[in-house]
Amino acid sequence: MIQIYHNNRCTKSRQALAELESSGKAFEVIYYLETPLNKIQLKGLLSKPGIAPFDLIRKGEKIFIENYKGKILTDPEWIDAMVEHPILIERPIVVSGNKAVIARPTEKINEILV
Repeated sequence: MIQIYHNNRCTKSRQALAELESSGKAFEVIYYLETPLNKIQLKGLLSKPGIAPFDLIRKGEKIFIENYKGKILTDPEWIDAMVEHPILIERPIVVSGNKAVIARPTEKINEILV
């Protein structure tokens, strides 16, 4: 089943959700700010698109700017940061089986829907 890691306050995330709704495919919405991912879940999620933890970080977030900007952290340290501050996780993330995309732009969802 398709999953979307969603933040309803994010315009891009709402657009991705609308795209999934119009696709007619079954999907599950994961409100990752309300139910944060643990380290194991986050590592599993990162393995699907095959990206480094830093590539999943929202660099414009206040928490990033105040606490992490300019710092060089290891992959495990970036994962710890995202577990501690889920708002740092880029969104929306759409997953289907072993594939995942950060749906920015929204059209990237098409890589999952085919």
